[in-house]
Amino acid sequence: MLKAVSFLAWALVSAGFLILISLPISLQTHLIATLLAVVVLATLKTLEIKGPWRMVGLACGTAVVLRYVYWRTTSTLPPVNQLENFIPGIVLYIAEMYSVVMLALSLVIVSSPLRSSVGKRGSADYKPTVDIFIPTYNEDPQMLANTLGATRNLDYPADKITVWLLDDGGTLQKRSSNDIPQAHAAERRHEELQTLCREMGVRYLTRDRNEHAKAGNLNNGMQHSTGELIVVFDADHAPAQDFLLETVGYFEDDPKLFLVQTPHFFLNPDPIERNLNTFEKMPGENEMFYGIIQRGLDKWNGSFFCGSAAVLRRRALDEAGGFSGISITEDCETALALHSSGWNSVYVDKSLIAGLQPATFASFIGQRSRWAQGMMQILIFRQPMFRRGLSLAQRLCYMSSTLFWLFPIPRTIFLIAPLFYIFFDLQIFVASGGTFLAYTATYMLANLLIQNYLYGRFRWPWISELYEYVQTIHLLPAIISVMLHPTKPTFKVTAKDESIKQSRLSEIGLPFFIIFGVLAVATVVAAYRIYAEPYKADVTLVVGGWNLLNLIFAGCALGVVSEKGDKSSSRRVTVERRCEFMLANEWHQARVENVSVHGMLIHVFCKDSDAASMQAAAQETAGTIRIKPFCDGAPSTMPVNIVRSHVGDGYVGIGCTFSPQQTLDHRLIADLMFANSSQWSEFQKRRHKNPGLIRGTINFLGIAFYQTTRGFYYLTKAFSTKVNPVEGGK
Repeated sequence: MLKAVSFLAWALVSAGFLILISLPISLQTHLIATLLAVVVLATLKTLEIKGPWRMVGLACGTAVVLRYVYWRTTSTLPPVNQLENFIPGIVLYIAEMYSVVMLALSLVIVSSPLRSSVGKRGSADYKPTVDIFIPTYNEDPQMLANTLGATRNLDYPADKITVWLLDDGGTLQKRSSNDIPQAHAAERRHEELQTLCREMGVRYLTRDRNEHAKAGNLNNGMQHSTGELIVVFDADHAPAQDFLLETVGYFEDDPKLFLVQTPHFFLNPDPIERNLNTFEKMPGENEMFYGIIQRGLDKWNGSFFCGSAAVLRRRALDEAGGFSGISITEDCETALALHSSGWNSVYVDKSLIAGLQPATFASFIGQRSRWAQGMMQILIFRQPMFRRGLSLAQRLCYMSSTLFWLFPIPRTIFLIAPLFYIFFDLQIFVASGGTFLAYTATYMLANLLIQNYLYGRFRWPWISELYEYVQTIHLLPAIISVMLHPTKPTFKVTAKDESIKQSRLSEIGLPFFIIFGVLAVATVVAAYRIYAEPYKADVTLVVGGWNLLNLIFAGCALGVVSEKGDKSSSRRVTVERRCEFMLANEWHQARVENVSVHGMLIHVFCKDSDAASMQAAAQETAGTIRIKPFCDGAPSTMPVNIVRSHVGDGYVGIGCTFSPQQTLDHRLIADLMFANSSQWSEFQKRRHKNPGLIRGTINFLGIAFYQTTRGFYYLTKAFSTKVNPVEGGK
């Protein structure tokens, strides 16, 4: 009875809401009403008022959006008999409605996400057997050694864990290839990884043929293992010591739970963060997904498998026939199959692994292309909106996750739409300049405020738009190709542990300069038309402003494809752990200040009078560190190579690179780098600041101006190098 009354009340309020939105009112009344709604939304956002008032604020913003939709639908479309105007006009309208639909889906999912769940430890006697799968294809053995070392350091009964390295780079198919060099490389890899696994105490497994990519590799692992739970880590995803302690307990309470997913935390910036120099200041792109969206999906039992950093129940996978492999995004597809079979999922919002992102812009685009194509395959083949077994909320969750990857199509339309008017004088938007500005400006403002309200600490203003723009150029053909040939895309492994030794323009960066040039010409033409055609100046001014906004994004993108040199793909992490360091055959009190997967900085403490002699002793090329590891079984000492030193206040700073003499030394490297999960959360929290819409916009404009000039500097430098290769090579 109560549910029926609640539904009736909701229906009546919604009907009244829609009637008010569709009332014929003057432009002045529209401005007053929408500005009042925007003020209410902005006030509630600024005061960070939560609970029911959050919904009131979002409702005010939604009202402005729906008012725009009503006006746009009933008053602005070109006449059908003017095809030259109607066709591009209706295409633009559909692109805008896509954006509105995605906003609506976002509101359903994240308007009131679950509170952060930070792990659940099971009862003392609940210790199910666990198989840990690490699928690998072409990753460097040293990276694999660190990841394997981290899995061996997990705080969990050793007799309950079996770690499997699933090697798809050393299959019989590859070792028997007619390409002799490739076959020899696969054989060497096969032997090297077998030795690594034997010395590390883990199982090595390969297969005859590389069939069904990662999904096939994981399914092969299932055929040879028996653990109740299966953990999947990508080859570059090293877990913290407490990964299993924080995740396994959820399976004890819910026999229908198939998945516990945790966030992907990355040690290095993605190419956009690195080239814009925002990694230390601004939340990463993935943090909006893992910090807000996955929590919102979790509320509706819709959080999905992300391919790594997850625990899955074997019984559920067996029921579904293993990991799904129709699409090239086997993770989301597998979750969809299990959700539709009545299984449940949980999202734990605590960073328990650390991994690597693509370092080059080309690799970044390659990774995103695979995600986009895989999600389109799921949309085409699995049709989540009509999938039996899913609740309505789950259908909307999966539709949001898949439809999002259509963004290159509307982004392209928004990019070229102003050019139809500026260059060809097509009237694709029937409205006066003042009316156009009044409705569009209030709609954009409300949209930005809603996004800032929902994602403010995790995504700064305009940054999502920039990410979408820089991906659009290359993802658009990828999206179109999968629509035309859904079975054509194949799984491609994302490059790991890359580095850019010298600053350069990205090899796929040229289209961004061409687009910038076209938009710059359009800006000049728009300015001329304002002067030459004053009777149409109001419309030209508004359309020219739209084109100018596109030009700002295009200019910022020039900096994105101007890749900064960075010899290391991994950043150093502050750890501050006491240790001892041997110099000149004598142990000294010391502290590890920071560490990366390649080396560390150690402060060796001494009296000021001894600093010079200690620095002289540090000129030796080798030293030894002794430290108490967090993890049982990890060695306590390890040799290092000394590469530099400096004298500080009461200490000598010594920069070292790791020099493992035995495979087990990688367990100590993993202990130093990955064992403490709290360091990842602390780093992320330092970046979770909401600058607000005004300050965020000013900040973005500053970034865009600087990156535009930086992009042209790189272009000039690249051109001069080609013209004078001898000088450029110096």
